[in-house]
Amino acid sequence: MKKKKGLRNYDNMGYLFVIPFVVVFLIFSVYPVVRTLYFSFTDAKIAGVGETNWVWFENYIRVFKDKFFWRGLGNTVRIWGVNIVLQLGLAFLLTIVFSDIKYKMKGLGIFRVIYYLPNLIAATSIAFLFQTLLDWRYGTFNQLIAGIYRLFGANYNPINWLGESATAGPTIAVISSWMWFGNSFIMLMAGVQGISKDSFEAAAIDGAGRWTVFGKITVPLLRPMLMYVAITSLIGGLQMFDLPFLMAQPTSASYDSVYTAVMYLYKFGFTTGTTQTGFASAIAYVIFLIILAVSLIQLKVFNKED
Repeated sequence: MKKKKGLRNYDNMGYLFVIPFVVVFLIFSVYPVVRTLYFSFTDAKIAGVGETNWVWFENYIRVFKDKFFWRGLGNTVRIWGVNIVLQLGLAFLLTIVFSDIKYKMKGLGIFRVIYYLPNLIAATSIAFLFQTLLDWRYGTFNQLIAGIYRLFGANYNPINWLGESATAGPTIAVISSWMWFGNSFIMLMAGVQGISKDSFEAAAIDGAGRWTVFGKITVPLLRPMLMYVAITSLIGGLQMFDLPFLMAQPTSASYDSVYTAVMYLYKFGFTTGTTQTGFASAIAYVIFLIILAVSLIQLKVFNKED
């Protein structure tokens, strides 16, 4: 009996190692989520300041009727749509090249590091870099294009890539895809490496081409990883904030075309003079519900294909 009691005490010691994580998780993850939910049903202006009254679903009704929120969400979807096509397209292309058994390349680890590096650079640094490169008067990008035009005896009118509504959204989408395609590539390559090499070798012996192998073997077996990449890309895309916020000037003509839903949330959640914590909390939960609904649709589509 003493031995069993000692064993039970020894097993219980494991809870001591779990407690620090649980405490931190409850304080910094669970509590803010619950607190935000509470504020979304109130008329709070600034969290913890002034009198707070319970208004039930008034904030949510206001969000659904707010055309500026839906305009911001539309901008978010439009920028994310271009981003996800380029991001996954480039990641797929690289996956095809590096997974082809006929053209096996050495130094895959080096390429992984190179492709993943943009993902490690702070968004503020990337925003400053491309603001400099894309400056319509002195930017390197416009100067290179002008030089190419001069070689053919033509004149080039500099494009204000970040200052015009027609180009600002696609430009930010391309920069965002450059930042994140390395992450998608690594995820897809991890999925490819989990596929048995016998399948690829058998296909090569049978004379299957690169696209046949990729379409008939790689893609079907990559479906779980594709689902993960699609859902995480959706979550990140609908939460888009940093690049549009840092690269678009409020006084520029393009600002309204790149004004995202989370930028709208930021305006009411953290901007002095327009702070409405209750309304901002409702916006946050509406975005969460939209992400949840689309994610469930994605899961259903992938499971249906399975």
